[in-house]
Amino acid sequence: MNKTFLAVTLAAGAAIISACGGAATNTANTANSGAMKPANTMANSTAPANTAAPAGDNPMVGGAPMLKTKDIIDNAVNSKDHTTLVAAVKAAGLVDTLKGTGPFTVFAPTNSAFEKLPKGTVDTLLKPESKKALTGILTYHVVAGKMDAAAIAKGIEEGNGKFTMKTVAGGTLTAMMDGKDVIITDEKGGKSKVTIADVMQSNGVIHVVDSVLMPK
Repeated sequence: MNKTFLAVTLAAGAAIISACGGAATNTANTANSGAMKPANTMANSTAPANTAAPAGDNPMVGGAPMLKTKDIIDNAVNSKDHTTLVAAVKAAGLVDTLKGTGPFTVFAPTNSAFEKLPKGTVDTLLKPESKKALTGILTYHVVAGKMDAAAIAKGIEEGNGKFTMKTVAGGTLTAMMDGKDVIITDEKGGKSKVTIADVMQSNGVIHVVDSVLMPK
């Protein structure tokens, strides 16, 4: 998928989407909920409900502070836990897109998430001839608009336990609760846990996840 195509797809957003507003099936973005842990809080945290990273916080991800004044790309390149994701974004030619106005919601797999894929998968995806497939996978991790933890939690509550979000790639992701954890399920039935939520960016929000999500 090239940059021009994404620009059209992200009309309401204008990676790693503003005019695309409402791409998720539930666009509520202001509800309070403790369902998802805030930035710099791991999934097994015992933080109380309705806790959120203070507006002035620059949460640590991959050993580096994530600055709210920087965009998704400029922050991601500093995370030692996301070197594979950054390499993939570069290979897919999505850097300029994810540096755009947005807002974007990105479910960002860690290096260890990519390591869970079958041996050789990442190397194959990074080859020039795999650019289309790689782009499809990466944009499957991006949702139009700014879906913070509160919005996702509200969607789950209003959806009787499930919240479906449409991705930039065109497929859907489903968010559900498993105890205190937020689990994102892909179209193949794969599950990924949100380990760090609400990492705010100048052009959206990142939720760190522990598995790569795969489209059909």
